[in-house]
Amino acid sequence: MSAVICGSLAYDTIMVFQDQFKNHILPDQVHILNVSFLVPRMRREFGGCAGNIAYNLRLLGADPLPVAAVGQDFAPYRQHLQECGIRMDYVRVYDEQFTPQCFITTDLDNNQITAFHPGAMSSAHENHVRDIPEITFGIVAPDSRDAMLQHVNEFAARGVPFIFDPGQAMPLFSGDEFRTMIEKSTYVIVNDYESQLLQSRTEWSAEQIAERVKAYIVTQGPRGSIIYTDGKTLQIPAARERQVVDPTGCGDAYRAGLILGIMQGKEWATVGRMASLMGALKVEHPGTQNQRFTYEQFAAEFKEQFGYALD
Repeated sequence: MSAVICGSLAYDTIMVFQDQFKNHILPDQVHILNVSFLVPRMRREFGGCAGNIAYNLRLLGADPLPVAAVGQDFAPYRQHLQECGIRMDYVRVYDEQFTPQCFITTDLDNNQITAFHPGAMSSAHENHVRDIPEITFGIVAPDSRDAMLQHVNEFAARGVPFIFDPGQAMPLFSGDEFRTMIEKSTYVIVNDYESQLLQSRTEWSAEQIAERVKAYIVTQGPRGSIIYTDGKTLQIPAARERQVVDPTGCGDAYRAGLILGIMQGKEWATVGRMASLMGALKVEHPGTQNQRFTYEQFAAEFKEQFGYALD
């Protein structure tokens, strides 16, 4: 089963400052801020919404097709994805630009200072989903503004079912644009904070958004998630994790479980639990693409946690 994953492929450079930012930033002097932090710990991870979702879908045995724009430094990431069995047919390389980069510095209070360089992502609209022949399902995840608008329009024009996932791109769109994109979408997914923003921007309630799509999914972290569908509200429990190592990327893992469940035609209660379990399995590992398991192991864990089999 092929799923087209529109979104970003990015490098995440994560650094840890062994102190607290507040000890080095004077509140009354922020207008002339000039600080430097020693970060003895650093790691570089493969990330970006498209990469994370595709990686998790591949773990589940699906055939994800990432659609993204990358730069001259993409070779290590390409090798990683190819070793995972993920096709690169629709990943476009721009040799004069860098792959999107996120630089994150975290202090001991888990406060973060983040810098994001979009790089080749600014050209993502030059990739067209209308040119992809084997689409059965899709997702429009955070990307450049122009690319997201375009992908929504092209999925809708082809009649391909797809998820609209505005995520970190929420500030890029007006209320009118959100209303138009929602009405063209098959499903919409946001977290609980984004849901409040989306309702404010569109001036639609959660129920009114749900009336315009087959399902409106709102994730709530450790409190599980809510799925509004067919006039009903389903409360999906959170799956249990053995340990919390790193929550980064758990939302993308959730989306992979959601996509597979929808493509397999599962009932929504099961779809939500598949998504929830994928998020929990990710939390147990550092980074966004370091967990390893097979679909059979996933299915066994699902049965243990929820008391019934997937197949």
